[in-house]
Amino acid sequence: MASSRVASTCLFVALLTCTLRCSQCVKLSNIILILTDDQDVEMGGMTPMKKTKALIGDAGVTFSNAFTATPLCCPSRSSILTGKYPHNHLVRNNSISGNCSGTVWQKEAEPFAFPVYLNKMRYQTFYGGKYLNQYGSKDAGGVGHVPPGWDQWHALVGNSKYYNYTLSVNGKEEKHGDNYEKDYLTDLVLNRSLHFLEERSPNHPFFMMLCPPSPHSPWTAAPQYQQSFSDVKAPRNGSFNMPGKDKHWLLRQPANPMPNSSVEYLDNAYRRRWQTLLSVDDMVEQLIKKLDSIKELSNTYIFYTSDHGYHTGQFSLPIDKRQLYEFDIRIPLLVRGPGIKPKQTLQSPVLNIDLSMTILDIAGVNLSTVNMDGQSFLPQMAPSLRNGTERPFFLVEYTGEGHSSEDPSCPKLGPGLAECFPDCVCEDAFNNTYACVRALKDANLQYCEFADNESFVEVYNLTSDPHQLENIMKKVDPTLLQIMNQRLIKLQSCTGDSCRNIK
Repeated sequence: MASSRVASTCLFVALLTCTLRCSQCVKLSNIILILTDDQDVEMGGMTPMKKTKALIGDAGVTFSNAFTATPLCCPSRSSILTGKYPHNHLVRNNSISGNCSGTVWQKEAEPFAFPVYLNKMRYQTFYGGKYLNQYGSKDAGGVGHVPPGWDQWHALVGNSKYYNYTLSVNGKEEKHGDNYEKDYLTDLVLNRSLHFLEERSPNHPFFMMLCPPSPHSPWTAAPQYQQSFSDVKAPRNGSFNMPGKDKHWLLRQPANPMPNSSVEYLDNAYRRRWQTLLSVDDMVEQLIKKLDSIKELSNTYIFYTSDHGYHTGQFSLPIDKRQLYEFDIRIPLLVRGPGIKPKQTLQSPVLNIDLSMTILDIAGVNLSTVNMDGQSFLPQMAPSLRNGTERPFFLVEYTGEGHSSEDPSCPKLGPGLAECFPDCVCEDAFNNTYACVRALKDANLQYCEFADNESFVEVYNLTSDPHQLENIMKKVDPTLLQIMNQRLIKLQSCTGDSCRNIK
């Protein structure tokens, strides 16, 4: 009897030792997320990215239906970090009053952002570049505030710049000037990420989030690229220089056709945006060369995306984002990594709130323990690794910004407006506040409601009208309008699982 107990104990210890050794042998994959600022996909924003398309897209998957949950920097980046719609992470716009890097964000959202989970899984984490628009300001806790989950923190204070900026380096202020070799932010982010790869421990996986300023204004290209694309102009097709006659009031304001000064301005912006992206393309190439040299490329997932899209002259709006249309809400998304077959183009709809869940899925986190609105798209990228379903429709929401006083350079316009340039064409307002249901699976439709005094509704059939030239709200079957309205009501109040299970 005693001998059998000893034998059983020995067997148990042997099995336990074997299990522990086997679990140590399972090497988790490394993960890199490259997030650009204002890079569109609809207006040719990926055209300059030849190396990126070859090294990530051709080596893996390109998603042709990737969207942001909201077309503005701070709330979109907050959605990426938390995996939540704006109505759940409560970041409404780029201002402190809109909770951009504000107190509520820091107390209630940052502690549950996906890097915190990665850190618990013993990932070595690195952040470089733009974080949130108000980060580092006095009202947001200054440069001493380092969000939880990051081992190495090299974050830009404030909004995108290329020179003459301040970084928070692990909570310490670091000022930069205008020397290209030392200060150009895209290159600095790359160089510090390469140093991180050199210094990391090989015994644990790593996660890097690289956030260059490109192609955000002020569109400062590296010296070697300042003459590139000299003959390029913004695309003149689709909704370019078209009137917004049946759209919400803000889109009915711009002069049509646009004055020559607006067209010249947006053409110049378009060229310069592309010029800044060439340095990002170089970043991708250098990063992949480094991963190959340290023999980590085959075990690393690399995501390339943007926080939202952009427009240059669509519906006579010169330059900006913030609108509900495809050019502002569609984003590039390319991914390569273990288990992903090369040269795939997938039509499965994915949202930027899905990035965090996908990254945590790769990292081996039990997703049932994570309170996020998104869902992993690892099953779509690598069906041999996971089973899963794609969503039939999703939410896009935005809370407008405006100024309580009138713009002194545009005194005729009155208060409540914002982003009124060039030529006093306003891109935003307090009541440019809307929520949309976007469906692709059964019907290619968009249904949007505005929180304004008109209770304005816009509906588009993207199959017959891909440029959203005609608002069909008055022509569509009322039953369909009711269905879309009910879906919207549910999506605007959803949280966690309920966001994924709406019928």
